Amino acid sequence: MPSLPPRPSLPSLHSLRPASRGQASGPKVPVPTARAIVDCAVYVDGHRLPGRFTHSAAIAEVRGRGEGFVWIGLHAPDEGQMTGVAEHYGLHELMVEDAVQAHQRPKLERYDDIAVLVLRTVSYVEHESVTTANEIVETGEIMVFLGRDFVLTVRHGEHSGLSGVRRDLEENPERLALGPSAVLHAVADHVVDQYLAVTSSIERDVDVMEEEVFSPAHHVPIENIYMLKREVVELRRSVSPLSTPLSQLVQSADTPVPKAVRRYLRDVLDHHTTVADRVAEFDEVLSSLVDAALARVTMQQNMDMRKISAWVAIAAVPTMVAGIYGMNFDNIPELHWTYGYYLVLGVVTLFCGGLFRTFRRNHWL
Repeated sequence: MPSLPPRPSLPSLHSLRPASRGQASGPKVPVPTARAIVDCAVYVDGHRLPGRFTHSAAIAEVRGRGEGFVWIGLHAPDEGQMTGVAEHYGLHELMVEDAVQAHQRPKLERYDDIAVLVLRTVSYVEHESVTTANEIVETGEIMVFLGRDFVLTVRHGEHSGLSGVRRDLEENPERLALGPSAVLHAVADHVVDQYLAVTSSIERDVDVMEEEVFSPAHHVPIENIYMLKREVVELRRSVSPLSTPLSQLVQSADTPVPKAVRRYLRDVLDHHTTVADRVAEFDEVLSSLVDAALARVTMQQNMDMRKISAWVAIAAVPTMVAGIYGMNFDNIPELHWTYGYYLVLGVVTLFCGGLFRTFRRNHWL
């Protein structure tokens, strides 16, 4: 018998399986550190050196000269980009982690000779009416890494730009000559000034809400007050914790901030205290508005119940008379009288009219 031809081998199940997404796209290409750097400059005696510097060339220039400092501004760096900067500036790995993940509470930390100040930024979201807005306060974050000959500012959020701060400092060489701590003060002062602007705008919203709650012609849903209170709580979480780091910078001599800069930071702390007091006041006012709105709703419900009770009392009169004459008894008075029907209608109308006038006089109807 002739032999059969060999059976063709079927492809294995693994060979038929589609390639994974990672295999199809290939390895992830690291993004250059320069993509995250908004500006990098070298300052000597308060003046910016001409030319463009990379983050590595800038610190080499300063340490080669033995004077001046580097200011690098970064926006939302990833881990690879931040690690590239950390290698040249001696940042701890925990600093890199905090700078990448963000969402930190305002704080001041020390890592050997490097201080880290975390600030929460806020921005007022424009809206047509406080009763129709979905968001009023937008938050972000700025981290300031302060070293002996450098300062790094890492920001998260689109509203927290520092180009104006850099421009103002470059126009004031005497302030920049104080060193990297002058940049820290300028950033903190800028953030607290934003707090003042936001609280002024929210104060107008709180005043409008207060006027509408106590206006008889307006009905403000309690949900709108809760929304505004939620935004004030978010503002308080960004503002209030900053008092401790600012106090440490002002009062402690262990921080790498010279006495001349601590005087300016004391003014920032005073402004921050003003903002914190205003935010606490907003919280108290909104709590009072919630109580007032609830009292107004309760009063309206009581008025509605009085109206319902009054109409039920009026309707009870004909209901009672109809119930009596609907019983199956032959000896009911006036049952067989010719004018009994008209007499009953008249009595019912008289009683209902009297009850209506009584309730109307007592403002139940």
